[in-house]
Amino acid sequence: MFRKAERRKAKLRLAITGPAGSGKTYGALLIAQGLGGRIAMIDTENGSGDLYADTCDYDVETLTAPYSIQKYLESIHEAEASGYNVLIIDSLSHAWNGEGGLLDMHNKITKNMKSGNSYAAWGQITPWHNRLIETMLGSSCHIIATMRSKTDYAQLQNDRGRTEIRKVGLAPVQRDGMDYEFTVVFDLSMEHTVTVSKDRTSMFDRQVFTITPDTGRILRDWLNTGADFQPTAQDIRNTISRLYHGYLELFEQDSQAAQAAMQRVTDGRGSKDWTQDDVKNLGEDLALRMQKKGIMDEAGLVQDIPL
Repeated sequence: MFRKAERRKAKLRLAITGPAGSGKTYGALLIAQGLGGRIAMIDTENGSGDLYADTCDYDVETLTAPYSIQKYLESIHEAEASGYNVLIIDSLSHAWNGEGGLLDMHNKITKNMKSGNSYAAWGQITPWHNRLIETMLGSSCHIIATMRSKTDYAQLQNDRGRTEIRKVGLAPVQRDGMDYEFTVVFDLSMEHTVTVSKDRTSMFDRQVFTITPDTGRILRDWLNTGADFQPTAQDIRNTISRLYHGYLELFEQDSQAAQAAMQRVTDGRGSKDWTQDDVKNLGEDLALRMQKKGIMDEAGLVQDIPL
């Protein structure tokens, strides 16, 4: 059914791309500082996330190889369950071309296939890629993801009109089209200035600027402008489905045990009669059970959807 278009409050989905040394991590922290609230960082850059501890208060979780999608999903869910407002993924490139990332998985699957058909191998890789995108887009946190740019060297004129060799960033190191999943894409140069290749906010159009905490505050004000989010019936069904699959994961695909556990939380009521509190209680119960069992919900925990 069609409805009147309406601006709604939203969570930030920002990508920062640039070559090594352009200031992606530092810029992400400055924006997070402007957004406000508790900040978490997923660090895949060999501990570089701790180098900026004097910039602002934030917590770091270091990911090491193999950089599997499962690890990223677990860290995102952990940040959500811990109540962080902003999650910096530094960097998202490792999920694509790092050891144990999607390209690595693709190569291994292709080698193990009798046909050696690399195209057919994408059928097993793409669902994991989509799962990562869906988890980021559905997160209850503001998401700032850094991506390394492929680098090249070009002859450019400096301010004095002299020609010099400079490192320049090209396409981000990620699957083609990943940048289209974000609300805003900042492209950083080696001079630490930003050009914007995608901007659904229309606030940075044709600007060249340096990132400061004010950049985050500008984004926060735009995100908070609009009506409160009201879930659709499909949103509600998706939430219930994620919860059910989470319980199935917990009980090793035993549907009767999963349903029994859910009914204990909802006092035996069926899903059609669940209240907002029922859904929240199920999410909290599932997260607690996962933590006690030492596993994470790869199917996706409830994302604070107000029912």
